[in-house]
Amino acid sequence: MKKSRIYYFFVFVFIIFLGILSRKIPQIPLWIGDFLYAVMIYFLIRIFNPSKKAQLIFLISLITCYCIEFLQLYQGNWMIELRNTLFGRSVLGQGFLWSDIIAYTFGIAFAFSIEKITLKYTTNQVSA
Repeated sequence: MKKSRIYYFFVFVFIIFLGILSRKIPQIPLWIGDFLYAVMIYFLIRIFNPSKKAQLIFLISLITCYCIEFLQLYQGNWMIELRNTLFGRSVLGQGFLWSDIIAYTFGIAFAFSIEKITLKYTTNQVSA
């Protein structure tokens, strides 16, 4: 199966839908949203780099999520104002948590694993 930007885009949009849904249902733990955020970042980076090796996408995604999380330690006035907007709150978050780092790590590892399994499975099906 050829890696397609369209395929990755649809997965990206579906993950956004699941992430929003996870915040609306009180029975779903909050870490699920952070987990899905990391999966979304993985596929967002994948949209722009469909032919790059999955290991590189894994690394770029992890660094991106970690940087966004550590950026939450910065409390400049302009950054606080940005975080008070829907966009800023959704993309940048509100406060640093080590549990978010763990959720991001597992989310990206999950996306990486699913991609590897899916591509291996579809490649085997095509060649069989």
